Amino acid sequence: MMPSDPNSLEYRRRRFRPIPVRMLVPNMITLLAICAGLTAIRLSTEGRMELAVAAIVFAAVLDGIDGRVARMIKGQSKFGAELDSLADFVNFGVAPGLILYFWQLHELNNGGWIAAMVFAISGGLRLARFNASIDDPNKPAFAANYFTGVPAPAGAVTALLPIYLAFLGVPMPPATLTAFYTLLIAFLMVSRLPVFSGKTVKMRVPPEMVLPVFVSVVFFVALLIGYPWHILSAGSILYLISLPWGWKSYRDQERALAAQTANAAAPSAPPAASPYEPQVMNSDQDNRPSRLN
Repeated sequence: MMPSDPNSLEYRRRRFRPIPVRMLVPNMITLLAICAGLTAIRLSTEGRMELAVAAIVFAAVLDGIDGRVARMIKGQSKFGAELDSLADFVNFGVAPGLILYFWQLHELNNGGWIAAMVFAISGGLRLARFNASIDDPNKPAFAANYFTGVPAPAGAVTALLPIYLAFLGVPMPPATLTAFYTLLIAFLMVSRLPVFSGKTVKMRVPPEMVLPVFVSVVFFVALLIGYPWHILSAGSILYLISLPWGWKSYRDQERALAAQTANAAAPSAPPAASPYEPQVMNSDQDNRPSRLN
């Protein structure tokens, strides 16, 4: 009996072999993020917008943690990557679109639903393009430090900016303006705009800066808990303002690489003759007899 036979004992043991716990931990974090996104949809239908937005922010935090935890404990898997893509589509595509629809876009009837639907579809398309371009061999080395288009978590948090401002007491904008802003964020997600990611930035902290970093992180978390809408509003606005800087940085590196490639491909010029070297005259210019008689 061949080992590849589905009825063989060896095949069944290999198929149902135990899975290490370190492979399950990142997936559990991702499932928790999906639960947060689905709960945000339910809270938005019940009109509890503050809790719905908080659930989206919590899902974004979990999304930033699961990948790092997987790399830290060496728990990466293809299953986890696919599950993470599904979670991003639900949490940062479908859920924010529905929250915006139940908050104000429903006033536009079909127009508001189209805006919410376009945002959700844009999130799915952006994730599909990201998965398809991970192993692109034609990407330059410096491109690893940039996203193509606004990433889905940042797009979701930024798209909810009108709700943050409303929680701060700012008059609610017209529904048409909210729909236009939603479509703008959706366009930025599917665009080819280079967005700085910071993945390749060295995350090493000098020993003398460890305690200040701890204090800064605790201070930021305390500000986010105490003044969530102020911090989220300021962060969203600053993020949108910083997008041209990422585009400029990418173009500068692209031009530098193109110039370097052109210089390497150009043929090298012959070296100039030194004035101290004897010059060889051509036969046409030499008027001396070929031999003495």
